[in-house]
Amino acid sequence: MTENVIHLHKPTDPPTGENAPTVLTVVPDPAPVAPVPLWVRSGRAIKTAVTHERTTTTARAVARHSLYVAGGARIAARRTWDGRTTARYERYMRAAEAAGNMEAAAEWEERAQRFRDARHRRRMDLLHSPVDAAKGALVGTGMGIGGLVALGVVLAIANKDVSDVITPIAAVIEFIALMIRIVQIVWGPALTIGPFLALLALWAVGSKQHAAPAWALPANTRSSEGEPITPSIVVKALRDLGVAPLRGAIKEMGDAGASMLGPIRIAGCGVEVDVTLPSGVSTNEVQKRRRKLAENLTRHEHEVFITIPQAARTVRLWIADSGALDEPIGPSPLVTDDTLKADYAKGRAPWGQDLRGDAASLSLYQRHLLITGLSNQGKTAALRALALWLSLDRSVEFWMGDLKGVGDWAMFDGLATKLIQGPTDDHVIQVTEMLEDAVEEMNRRLQAPPGTEFPLLLAVVDEAQVAFMCPVKDEEKRPYGGSSSTSRYFMAARKIHNQGRAVNVLLWQGTQDPTDQNLPKLVREGAHTRASLALGTEAQARMALGDKAVDGGAAPNLLRPGLDKGTLVIASDGIEIPKGQSSITVRTHYISTDDAKEIAARARALRDGVTTLHVIERGEERDPLADIASVVGTAARVRTMDVLTRLTAVNADAYGKWSFIDLKRVLDGTGAEPYKSDGVMVIGRDRLARALANRDDEGSASADG
Repeated sequence: MTENVIHLHKPTDPPTGENAPTVLTVVPDPAPVAPVPLWVRSGRAIKTAVTHERTTTTARAVARHSLYVAGGARIAARRTWDGRTTARYERYMRAAEAAGNMEAAAEWEERAQRFRDARHRRRMDLLHSPVDAAKGALVGTGMGIGGLVALGVVLAIANKDVSDVITPIAAVIEFIALMIRIVQIVWGPALTIGPFLALLALWAVGSKQHAAPAWALPANTRSSEGEPITPSIVVKALRDLGVAPLRGAIKEMGDAGASMLGPIRIAGCGVEVDVTLPSGVSTNEVQKRRRKLAENLTRHEHEVFITIPQAARTVRLWIADSGALDEPIGPSPLVTDDTLKADYAKGRAPWGQDLRGDAASLSLYQRHLLITGLSNQGKTAALRALALWLSLDRSVEFWMGDLKGVGDWAMFDGLATKLIQGPTDDHVIQVTEMLEDAVEEMNRRLQAPPGTEFPLLLAVVDEAQVAFMCPVKDEEKRPYGGSSSTSRYFMAARKIHNQGRAVNVLLWQGTQDPTDQNLPKLVREGAHTRASLALGTEAQARMALGDKAVDGGAAPNLLRPGLDKGTLVIASDGIEIPKGQSSITVRTHYISTDDAKEIAARARALRDGVTTLHVIERGEERDPLADIASVVGTAARVRTMDVLTRLTAVNADAYGKWSFIDLKRVLDGTGAEPYKSDGVMVIGRDRLARALANRDDEGSASADG
């Protein structure tokens, strides 16, 4: 029995094989595309032609040269009006009154009155001049005819011909007729060409003064990038500064706004000009608009510096040549002159160049120093350059603490008596103890007889913010960091600041990104020379340089991080600062690490040999004989008392309580025992070297056996 299967769903696949139906695909005809109207195509063509670069350039050129003629006519008319009236004097009077200079206003008023009097006399003379001219013409004509007749008589007598009497008169008449004929020939073309010559003259005046709107000027003129600074450009920049009283005063002055300006002087890689502000405009209103003023002068912000000279209501603008500050300065004299020596008391360290391009040198005599700035702006290089110069004075003793510890100061090994390098709390402790030792030395010197002279003892701490932020406390619960009266580092720095300079014990510090926590107020204000690289805010600039310098125009916060690396704003009486200013901007010479090593090698050659004491980790196993040899260093002999002092500095826990007996006990039987030299007990370098060599040989033999 056959079962019928009923499918509830229609098959979706088309049938295949012989029974498959033939499928015809009908493709409809494409829809006809409507033709673009002629007016649309014409409009597109016209738009393309009108907006084409060649068309706009041509149109701009036609408009520019046409407007040059109109502008030249306006300028010529104004010059003529100024020459015939008192308009010029009135502008100068308004300018003087707007600037509050009543003496100048009275002087211009007097000049205007003299001009009116002279003009009045000229006009009164014109009333009598026609009669005088007629009389003069009659007299001149009569005298001329008489002279010609006399000349003719002379010719007639000479030639014995009466007709020669009228020959001179006839010659004059013929000459006059010739002039008339020439004028008749030239007059027609002159009437035709004359207007074109007048238009050409007006065009020349307008072209020279760029008397056309900015949109019509050439591209290089419109941008005005790096254009020379002129009085009109400075006045226009001040007018558009956004200070309403200043804009109104300049508008009242008219073209005489340049009377606010002193002479524009070339100053290094730029120009300098003093601007006397009108009454009602304060200097800080101009200072806080530095960026806008720079852009009005077609300069970048870092290319314009505003300072306050001594004169009242005056700002001094220094405007760099476009791009000049991005060019590097030359190498340091420390690198180029290998014969250079230093003199701490009378010399000046070559540090760089000021913005004028003049050499900037710094006196370091009895001046504590602070350099701060953002990270990676050249602080260590700037601080190290001064120390390298001082190292060329053999009388200077260095105690150094580098709390970064990456080798920036490693070249002072063999120059510095103490050299501590590392960022840990133990290194902060060692640096703090180093400053406390400097305080003890300072106190010893202060108790010396009056008139005693001492060589410079210079304590240098780089990355001092690490010390101020150290949380460690000693056995008596006194913190090493912080800014309280119990803080050991803070109090040591304060004591040196208070009295150290009197006995040539100085402290130099370099810090990063200053705050009240990592650079306390009392410490930063104790420095006589304060310098700052690029900073983030004005508040930090005030911490770095003080309120007086910032109020006087110092603005390290406006330096460009990275781009202005090595550029310092300095407030110090140790550097020559322009009169009336409170700071100076200096671009420092960069001395690379390799060059610094070469300079340090020259400095070591000037010295008899300095033993550098390095930080040693606490709890380390001691080798007394090796430590004694290390503190003796390269010196031929060292007093036993000095050896004990240096051993204490190396490790106070191990050697702090040592006496001469302990020292003798270690050296007995080694061949390096203390001996007398010039009546003083000393320890010899060569004997210690032999003792160490013999000990090593004995150790090797024991190991072989």
